[in-house]
Amino acid sequence: MPMNCLGSRLAFATIAVWFALAFPASAQFAPPPARPAAPKATSPSPRAAACHKGEGFDRFLADVKSQAVAAGVSQRTIAEASPYLVYDQGIVNRDRGQRVFGQLFTEFAGRMAAPYRMQNGQQHIKRHAAAFARAEKEYGVPPAVIAAFWGLESDFGANMGNLPTLKSLVSLAYDCRRSEMFVNETIAALKIIDRGDLTPGEMIGSWAGELGQTQFLPTHYVNYAVDYDGDGRRDLLRSEEDVIGSTANYIANGLKWRRGEPWLEEIKVPSSLPWEQTDLSVQLPRAKWAQLGVTYPDGRPLPNDNLAASVLLPMGRNGPAFMAYANFAAYTEWNSSLIYSTTAGYLASRIAGAPPMRRPAGPVAQLPFNELKELQQLLVRAGFNVGKVDGVLGQQSRAAVKAMQIKYGLPADSWPTAELLARMRGGTAQAQPQATVR
Repeated sequence: MPMNCLGSRLAFATIAVWFALAFPASAQFAPPPARPAAPKATSPSPRAAACHKGEGFDRFLADVKSQAVAAGVSQRTIAEASPYLVYDQGIVNRDRGQRVFGQLFTEFAGRMAAPYRMQNGQQHIKRHAAAFARAEKEYGVPPAVIAAFWGLESDFGANMGNLPTLKSLVSLAYDCRRSEMFVNETIAALKIIDRGDLTPGEMIGSWAGELGQTQFLPTHYVNYAVDYDGDGRRDLLRSEEDVIGSTANYIANGLKWRRGEPWLEEIKVPSSLPWEQTDLSVQLPRAKWAQLGVTYPDGRPLPNDNLAASVLLPMGRNGPAFMAYANFAAYTEWNSSLIYSTTAGYLASRIAGAPPMRRPAGPVAQLPFNELKELQQLLVRAGFNVGKVDGVLGQQSRAAVKAMQIKYGLPADSWPTAELLARMRGGTAQAQPQATVR
């Protein structure tokens, strides 16, 4: 989006429950649902207006409309969109009540990067060969990278959401949790209407206001959508050519893709690797990694060059291992969840022809939810900022785990273990406060 609910766009430090369910293998492109009648309002919660000096929704909405006009939106568009700008407490409840859970990378990737999705991506690249070739020439983004995001976000248009976008956006704008962000997204949605790309009734998408087959927030739609089929509109709901060009534009210019460079490759790591070096913040030349014993999975040596890369261990030293290049940052910007971003990069490599990743030699132990949450609490007491103590291993928690592993002389692979938890329960070591890891 670009599961963003909102990562670069609602950043998940974790995976939302709805996304963890794999889309059916039989899903094919489907047109957007028939245009619904203008939605009806539900009563706003009085508490929702606390950040708006207690003003009611109608007064708040009038101010948003004034801001939109000041930003260049026409009065005609305001009038056309007004029946859809209604409050829905259910959207706000859904946003506040997002439930997330920890999940092993191999489980998530096994579903979301399944063979059928890889094959579907390859079929779409063949079907739209001209558009993909044009996008790669103009933006430098390989077809497999575009297709992977396309497949993960909506299964190539089959699952784009079914809720009125304007209602979702303005409801979340009135709520105080991310009011400013969603006011801006509401105004951007009105700009999309104003320039003739979509009508208010055509704006159907996810509950968080994302639109189209690669789930753009309206601000990204405004800034990066392009008319690739030449019909005068930027239609990311129905035009697959527009989807391809727009997604390439966003990846290249919004996420700063580096033309001609790799993104993610599976590797094999030796047991003697200095685990404290295995982190996205540590970049070494491939020649150096080769000296440390890193190879490709089949034993082939890495290129003896100076291309910088990081070793990524999404499940610690006993799980899959990847070499992450500078372009992998585009994936973590698209969605900050390490599980999602690694899966997206892996799926792109599979669509491009890479073999399936090796399975771990044995089960990789994972702390239960309650113990992981306890570990986070202990890390907070030790002076670390782990973000929300939620029992989910996000980037901040991983950085804190690595620091404590180093402190205790354990293999510093960022993977929380029962041994680390036991050591921390003893309370014999204190870490220095760490900067927030994003």
